[in-house]
Amino acid sequence: MNTLMERFGFLAPDWKDLFEILIVAVVAYRALLVLAGTRAIQMLLGLFVVILMYAAARVLDLQLVEYLLERVFEYGVFALLIVFQPELRNALAHLGQNRLLKFFSRLEQTQVASEVTEAVEELSRSKTGAIIAIEREIGLGEYIESGTPLQARVSDALLLNIFTPYSLLHDGAAVIRGDDIVAAGVILPLTQQTVSDRSLGTRHRAALGLSEETDALVIVVSEETGGITLAHGGRLFRGLGIDELREMLIEGPPAAPATRSTLMDGS
Repeated sequence: MNTLMERFGFLAPDWKDLFEILIVAVVAYRALLVLAGTRAIQMLLGLFVVILMYAAARVLDLQLVEYLLERVFEYGVFALLIVFQPELRNALAHLGQNRLLKFFSRLEQTQVASEVTEAVEELSRSKTGAIIAIEREIGLGEYIESGTPLQARVSDALLLNIFTPYSLLHDGAAVIRGDDIVAAGVILPLTQQTVSDRSLGTRHRAALGLSEETDALVIVVSEETGGITLAHGGRLFRGLGIDELREMLIEGPPAAPATRSTLMDGS
């Protein structure tokens, strides 16, 4: 009887166990947000299957299977550290979004916003079409794979070079993660909504489409008018000035629909 209680004791958790489960659940959720849209998520699903096999082996008292899987877990940790090195680095970077480190995150956001807005101001002045996606909580790895990988610090000069007319990367989007430009020439999904405004071109539709599927901030510079638009949460903030754009990049767009004319609700 005691042996049975020892084996299945986890089915009667106390308050400490529940607290630990809550902590693990929160950490797992944050990790999944970082890994969403990357190939690593498929490997995690495979790992989950192995864990289920181990749990079944314990319940059914399959000692040989249990022993072999324990050895896999023991030495597999080192392999996981190598395989998931990019994702782990990205996860550590996302720790900066913790409220305890909000001050340092704000510094990074301010620096990135400054470089981006300087580039957007010049692109707008010269009426050079551009689309820039800034990754937030939800990973953009799925879309990044469609473009050309980069790993360069965000700068207005680099963004201007990327969107130079007739360059190979001009027609796609540049994707920013943290303070790095991680890809250019990225193909974004077009919105599935019916957009009645005929002045909205492919870039605007792509920005709106990405904002519907993720929480990214997507900036569009119109090639026809030089107008500046920010897409977020399925909405377009149109006709923005540089100061307005900088504030939205740092503070985030308004959570509720505004009444001013620069906002077009995505519905």
